[in-house]
Amino acid sequence: MSVLFILISVSLMIAIGFLIAFIWSVKSGQYDDDYTPSVRMLFDDELVSNKKKDTTNNPKNTND
Repeated sequence: MSVLFILISVSLMIAIGFLIAFIWSVKSGQYDDDYTPSVRMLFDDELVSNKKKDTTNNPKNTND
């Protein structure tokens, strides 16, 4: 029975450690992404233009 108390206390200490590490990483800006939202629109336009180029310049569709 005393082993259960030891295991529960150790697991609670580990869980609290992970919670503290997560809170610290959020406060330090680890998950902030300032670059991607500003250029997301540019990435989408680039992908669409590449798909259009691939379909219009396909040499297999030529009728000789």
